[in-house]
Amino acid sequence: MNWIILIIAGLCEVGFAFCLGKTKGLEGLLYWEWMGGFAFFYVMSAVLLAKAIETIPIGTAYPVWTGIGALGSVLVGIFIFHEPATFWRLFFITTLTASIIGLKIVSE
Repeated sequence: MNWIILIIAGLCEVGFAFCLGKTKGLEGLLYWEWMGGFAFFYVMSAVLLAKAIETIPIGTAYPVWTGIGALGSVLVGIFIFHEPATFWRLFFITTLTASIIGLKIVSE
């Protein structure tokens, strides 16, 4: 169950990165609405990570959490914010994904 919580925590990290990206160039109430989303996902991500490390070693949980956040943020950047999808970006995000899966496998 804590692995599912850890994955959700990583997805919350993607959520706060997305909200932060949406604040670019905004002012007034709309800016603060996106910042509210950022704060919500930021807190939820940390709370869920803290719950997950009750049974998952921090040396495994933290890299998996940040890896999910990094992978998701890159994909959000490419698909939503139209950032470039160069060979090297995709290559290194693939190696990161393989590392996350590897940590899960060796942590059983």
